[in-house]
Amino acid sequence: MTEITGLDGRIAVVGGGIAGMMTALELAPEPVVLISRAALGRESSSQWAQGGIAASLGADDSAALHLTDTLAAGAGLCDPEAAKTILDEASGAIAALEAHGVHFDRSADGQFARGLEAAHSRRRILHIDGDGTGAALTCALAGAVHRCPSITVLTEADVVRLMVRDGKVSGLLLKGGAGAGLLSTSRVVMATGGLGGLFDATTNPVGNFGQGVMMAARAGAQLADMEFVQFHPTALAVPGTPLGLISEAVRGEGAILINARGERFMAAVPGAELAPRDVVARAIQAEIVRGGEVFLDGRRTLGAGFGARFPGIDRLCRAAGIDPAKQPIPVRPAAHYHMGGIVTDTHGRSSLEGLWAVGECAATGLHGANRLASNSLLEAVVMAGRAARDLGGLPAPVGVAEGLSSCGLPPAADLTGVRRIVSRGLGLIRDDAGLRAAMAALLPLAESDGPSADPAIIGLAIATFALLRTESRGAHARLDHPAPLAGSTSRRLTLAEIDAFARLQISEPMLRSA
Repeated sequence: MTEITGLDGRIAVVGGGIAGMMTALELAPEPVVLISRAALGRESSSQWAQGGIAASLGADDSAALHLTDTLAAGAGLCDPEAAKTILDEASGAIAALEAHGVHFDRSADGQFARGLEAAHSRRRILHIDGDGTGAALTCALAGAVHRCPSITVLTEADVVRLMVRDGKVSGLLLKGGAGAGLLSTSRVVMATGGLGGLFDATTNPVGNFGQGVMMAARAGAQLADMEFVQFHPTALAVPGTPLGLISEAVRGEGAILINARGERFMAAVPGAELAPRDVVARAIQAEIVRGGEVFLDGRRTLGAGFGARFPGIDRLCRAAGIDPAKQPIPVRPAAHYHMGGIVTDTHGRSSLEGLWAVGECAATGLHGANRLASNSLLEAVVMAGRAARDLGGLPAPVGVAEGLSSCGLPPAADLTGVRRIVSRGLGLIRDDAGLRAAMAALLPLAESDGPSADPAIIGLAIATFALLRTESRGAHARLDHPAPLAGSTSRRLTLAEIDAFARLQISEPMLRSA
């Protein structure tokens, strides 16, 4: 193992998506090392974000209205104070992005062009190049990062472990083309994205299985809301992995959902096609289970204008042999966004001293049981700024993480077996038997030293939180507990507590059968 010379003591930001890049930029001129396993933005969900960023900037809108919509979508599990704190800073977040070279679409009068998405009561979604928001944001921020003299970028470097000494962060274990490396630091920001790669059907990069959450859990940090995995209702239903995304903004512009018989099956549901994502996803899944395909039909409302409004989606569909101006688009639900993760406060601080988390890997309390569309990019930008301000005033103690030179690298993660287990038991609809079967299969993998261990830890966490939640709420739906419970709250658990609960659940049936 080699030490990474010249960078010890710097704040380390792990993750090259929008959350990580904004954190590094907002920390300037504080020296920062930004670590990404690929070129900036290339293996992040940020790059693929189509819809945009939610911000209450219209004359008919307010942060209070945005908060009301967010709390309603979150199904009673949002942290109202945290949500208010984040949403109140929308204007500043947009200004910060513009200061780093981002240019949002504007209407003829020079005002922001604002779109509508599900469960929003106002048109408040800012976008770039129609449906190219994520790619444009990523490109602009990557350019700003490379121009910033205080940021050192390490690419092709995979952080595999968060090192702890005396209950505090002491360093990062990395691997790259030259082997293992150790970065000594007492200040780490996780910005590693989501876990959609654990599922067969996902809109995320298939290698993303919750690595940052896994490393934080192994180091002793608390996790929250792991059961809440949001399935986007309208992934493009054609062969391939990951699945292409058909943005909710298409429904916001009037496209409707129809079944194979041409029936608009969402018409009688409150909100119709713009009901909360969990509602729409389950309705689509029910149609598919009944043996039929589901289509998103924009022919009447968008027609020949589809390609101009959604150029990226138009290209995606045409590559699959579909002309969305003339044909309905086949769609299906797919794992898209994780509401849970590393517990943080409104400054991004985790329960582990020296660890901050921002973006999808963090559980701030904004999303609750069901993320409101396009709130995630806003959260990433706001929390990047808040974490940077919190970190900026701290001292930078330096000390080599003792005893780490003998640490070996863990094997490269293999998601194959874990993906089968997770997809079968922890998907859109769950039940007791499926959750327990998943837990029994995942526990020995999580406790092993094998290549399945790291992804199995995340799968086990999802299963544990899901089994403990004996109700249906937001993105968590159980056939055996279809109703919500009064007074439901979020849970916070460490990996040790997750492991102990799983062992108990697996041993109890064996004891009863003895």
